[in-house]
Amino acid sequence: MPKWRLGETVESRAGEVRWDRFGPEDGEPVVLLHGTPFSSRVWAETAAALAAAGHRVHVWDMPGYGTSEMADGQDVSLAAQGEVFAGLVAHWGLERPSVVAHDFGGCVALRAHLLHGVAYRRLALVDPVALAPWGSPFFRLVGENAPVFERLPPPLHRALVREYVASASHRGLGADMLDALVAPWTGRQGGQAAFYRQIAQADQRYTDEIQPRYPDIAVPVTVCWGEQDTWIPVARAHELASLIPGARLRLIPDAGHLVPLDAPAGLLGALLEFLA
Repeated sequence: MPKWRLGETVESRAGEVRWDRFGPEDGEPVVLLHGTPFSSRVWAETAAALAAAGHRVHVWDMPGYGTSEMADGQDVSLAAQGEVFAGLVAHWGLERPSVVAHDFGGCVALRAHLLHGVAYRRLALVDPVALAPWGSPFFRLVGENAPVFERLPPPLHRALVREYVASASHRGLGADMLDALVAPWTGRQGGQAAFYRQIAQADQRYTDEIQPRYPDIAVPVTVCWGEQDTWIPVARAHELASLIPGARLRLIPDAGHLVPLDAPAGLLGALLEFLA
């Protein structure tokens, strides 16, 4: 497994953000957004492949995730992340990047575009959080009782997070990859509280606010979805694609919710075709 480290930092309204970029400086810009409870690590292999294909690839850990700042009282809501992303695009000096967004990164990208006027060249949504209702029974249980879960003994918390993250994969995660994905929540100071904080602040109103505006999206969009996604049913893929004018739908076989890790070659093929 390649070592993954983000070497740049920038301050945002929600705390320090770690980010990096790869590929030729004159390459077409592509920004990759992760979801929850993940980090930019899910995009490591995809970022390397897109950079090798000539793209200038930007990756970042959202505030409260991965290696970015985690702090008591931090606003890590979808509303805050959308504003942070809009500021990052400006900070990077990108005028019309292509954007690839997974899970709740999809909502973040959609909010930045629809509410904050961030212009995209193309938008690829990969198993996104975009349509109501969303949130599993487990997700809702934790959100309603976050202070209780924050006090779990660390071994129980670690076991819970590992099982939860592992359930996003259809093919199964290797031990090293699973360790890398859960490490921010189990191996960092404040990671346990941060895990439950981001769930407690998840609110469907942030997608309800933008869902009526999906028919207004005028940039090329592709919706990619793992056919075996048990977190967000594949039926949502068809529904979302039907709401966005001209959107393409690509179902990725033998993949669950973690498409970038379950079927990296299949997803990369779809992305390269779309970005070209």
